[in-house]
Amino acid sequence: MIKSPLIFLILFFNVINVYSYNFSEVDNIISTGILKGYFPGAQFLIGDENNVIYTKSYGNFTFDENSKVVTDQSIFDIASLTKVIATTSAIMKLYQEQKIDLNDKVAKYIPEFSNNGKENINILNLLLHNSGLVAFIPFYKYYNSKEEVLNAIYSVNLDYPPDSKFVYSDLNAILLGIIIERVSEMSLDEYCKVNIFEPLGMKSTAFLPDEKMKEKILPTENDTYWRNRLLKGEVHDEAAAMLNGVSGNAGLFSNTEDLYLLMRALLNDGVYYNPYTLGLKEEKLFDSETVTLFTTKFTEVFYSNSRALGWDTKPNIATSKYRMPCGELISDNCFGHTGYTGTSAWCDADRKLIIIFLTNRVYPSRDNEGIRLVRPDIHNEAIKAVQ
Repeated sequence: MIKSPLIFLILFFNVINVYSYNFSEVDNIISTGILKGYFPGAQFLIGDENNVIYTKSYGNFTFDENSKVVTDQSIFDIASLTKVIATTSAIMKLYQEQKIDLNDKVAKYIPEFSNNGKENINILNLLLHNSGLVAFIPFYKYYNSKEEVLNAIYSVNLDYPPDSKFVYSDLNAILLGIIIERVSEMSLDEYCKVNIFEPLGMKSTAFLPDEKMKEKILPTENDTYWRNRLLKGEVHDEAAAMLNGVSGNAGLFSNTEDLYLLMRALLNDGVYYNPYTLGLKEEKLFDSETVTLFTTKFTEVFYSNSRALGWDTKPNIATSKYRMPCGELISDNCFGHTGYTGTSAWCDADRKLIIIFLTNRVYPSRDNEGIRLVRPDIHNEAIKAVQ
């Protein structure tokens, strides 16, 4: 029995929203992707600055006949979405609290990093992925501990001159995570929990999930090259795994419902509704100026750039061999990110739309890249459905 008229009205208008639009084509694309073996399970959500418009879960945890069905409470390894949902959000908090400056040198917080020409790399370089650091190092092939991995990052040579071009690198995000820990004097997972996830009511979002949470998590890859087991509830990314599951580049687990809460706050200039108070009490997670700074395409560079700070924006299709993961119909005024395991979260700021699509496309193997065919169409059809 619903006792609160306010709750009744919220539920009523949510029902109205669901039946005002036709998302059958989105459903068809995702279901076809499952049938083609692109991913066994998925969650989809589209919402605006106020409410969820449509949300649905699809498929199963695996392709096995008796595999558990994906529900709205299921949880995914969101891979590189960690870079924005956790790491960038934490940097935003520290920035607006004036605990860091974007022009601060990385070596100010990590003196061990000040060598081999890296002395002038700053936090802004890390956020823009123009730091000069190599895109990727398969740490698991060469090292045996977190300390060895960190020492390798601190002593790495430059791969190209800083500020000269964009090279997406996990090393940038790992360093940002370490900066967050040293400035806050908290572990990255604890800082994000206390300052971001708990205030927003993101109850299904965490690094290092406990056993109860693991029951809801879809498996990712059947690792036959390093860990030699099916990965379920432990981070898929090898670098994050070597950093004990808590890293600026990967390691976070979440679902569409939780991710929407953060994306909605960003769309609302940092404002969110406190989930722990009666009624709809507004709180501020970020200042509006901070949100604008971090989610707007950064133009003060000497190369073609589609990045904001931490976040991505609508790519230049002429410079990519793949279609835009956010689809071609999304407005230029957008921000978002993707994750290697088959996850994505995008916000069309002009249309006031949030589109979140999560899969475990690396099950049973990362060799399957069918997600590249599905993602753009999902976003295009979702936008068409609400126009």
